Amino acid sequence: MRTTVNKTIIKRLGNLLSVKALVTLTLTAVFACMAAAGSISQDFMTVYTVVIAFYFGTQSQKVQDAVEGGNNGGG
Repeated sequence: MRTTVNKTIIKRLGNLLSVKALVTLTLTAVFACMAAAGSISQDFMTVYTVVIAFYFGTQSQKVQDAVEGGNNGGG
């Protein structure tokens, strides 16, 4: 049981090191700093929104594909 948990944690940490995740995390940190300073520009907000939508859209698509693959593969 513990080995499975460790493998899951390592896999999730590895996924955080993908380029897509690093860009998203960096932009989120910049967004937080700009929000704290009260200086978020409209251009940055547009770019940030597109990147976040892309990131979560691809994550959602992976889940959808996994669910559909599980349903179609069984029978």
